[in-house]
Amino acid sequence: MPNVFTWNGNRFHFFANEGNPREPLHVHVSRAGATAKFWLYPEVQLAYNRGYDAREIKQVEAIARKRRDEIEDKWNDFFT
Repeated sequence: MPNVFTWNGNRFHFFANEGNPREPLHVHVSRAGATAKFWLYPEVQLAYNRGYDAREIKQVEAIARKRRDEIEDKWNDFFT
């Protein structure tokens, strides 16, 4: 699973083989005891949250929004 970046102990990543056909652009965020998934378009939107509290999910969502272009570039580099 390609790692995009780590922020404050949270790993932003995606899976190399997730769906056939591949799911639209998204990012997973994980840390010990928690995982979440965000769709990145048309706007950053939470797909699911398992283990993050409300404050934490807002923080990682804000980082995904702020660094969406970087995530998209890594996605495109990996899949093309």
